[in-house]
Amino acid sequence: MKRIKFSSLVLIIFFFTFSYLTVNAQEKIVYSNDVLLKETIYNENRVKVLNFSLKEFDALFFEFFDKKSNSNLVLTKQEFYKYTIQIAIFSDRLAALYPDQMEIADKNKKKWFAESYEDYLLSKASQKK
Repeated sequence: MKRIKFSSLVLIIFFFTFSYLTVNAQEKIVYSNDVLLKETIYNENRVKVLNFSLKEFDALFFEFFDKKSNSNLVLTKQEFYKYTIQIAIFSDRLAALYPDQMEIADKNKKKWFAESYEDYLLSKASQKK
């Protein structure tokens, strides 16, 4: 009898562990797709953005906010991340130009990398209400 209970306990633990790992793996796949897209955009734009003048960066920054606030326009995931990652990359340039501001630039870069397209879509939906 004890042997049956122990086997059942092991089976139950295995089942819950497997279920947990399966759910986490599915969440990571969704997360990884955005991470891969962000890394691709970062690699494609890094050199170009590091050479932006402040005027070019300001134009990019304001263009993004104009499009983001336009209730009649919804950016694609690619467009959204292209803006946010380029803004993040410019933080590296600011850190190089102003070494005493490196910590602030690093925080800004992390903030822009953490931007989520899903959150953007939710904000768009609330704009229309």
